[in-house]
Amino acid sequence: MSLYLEQIRQLVELQHVDDKIYAVKKELEEAPQQVERLRERFNEEEAKIAKIQDKLQHMYEQQKRLDMDLEDENARLKKSKSKLMQVGNSKEFQAMSREMDNMERSTKTHEEERIALREEITLHEELLKDAETVRDELKIDLATKEESLIERINNTTQELEKLNAIHAETGKDVPERILERYDFIRRRLEHPVIVPVKNSVCTGCNIAIPPQTFIEIQRGQQIWSCPNCQRLIYWAEHFQDQHQDEKKTQASKPQVFAEDLNLGESLN
Repeated sequence: MSLYLEQIRQLVELQHVDDKIYAVKKELEEAPQQVERLRERFNEEEAKIAKIQDKLQHMYEQQKRLDMDLEDENARLKKSKSKLMQVGNSKEFQAMSREMDNMERSTKTHEEERIALREEITLHEELLKDAETVRDELKIDLATKEESLIERINNTTQELEKLNAIHAETGKDVPERILERYDFIRRRLEHPVIVPVKNSVCTGCNIAIPPQTFIEIQRGQQIWSCPNCQRLIYWAEHFQDQHQDEKKTQASKPQVFAEDLNLGESLN
């Protein structure tokens, strides 16, 4: 294998290590966030339960007042019926009858209100039961994840330390200037840093490489950077990445730093 291809191979291997480091760092960031999101959901469910309980308490008090009103109205209606039997003339009888009709209508209205209120209470009691079930499940899940979070972070941190050690060893035969350029790009793009050129197109940004630059890349004597996205590039026909994922990597355009990278320059 030529020196050029060996350097490409090591840079690609370095890229794979950095991809793993990126994934591990992402996990270190997301693990606490997952627990925090779960805690927020738990708190939201707690607040929902408190709101339902408050409304139920209000409805229970309203039901109690309606029951007392109905009890008083039924007592007065019963008393009026008893008096009606003792009325001595038709005028008093008619007056008493009208009063009893009004009382019966009022009692009927209150009974309808009580039925509607009872239905609403039943609905909210079911909502409360469902919310408490969700809350209890979240509580168990939250306790489990909080318990495992520390262990997960410790394991991930250890894995990151191992990967950093591998990173330090990988690419040791690549010229320091190229490694510095690699790290410079990685700090701005995260990944990937080095990508193949296929059909004269950079697979990092999907922009065509200038013809002259593509000719130089095909010669396989120097490592070049993409004039558009600044990633390190090599001709796909020169090197087959055995670890490359079949899915095409989509990368956003970086901030322009052409003055630092010397666009299109050879890196050797």
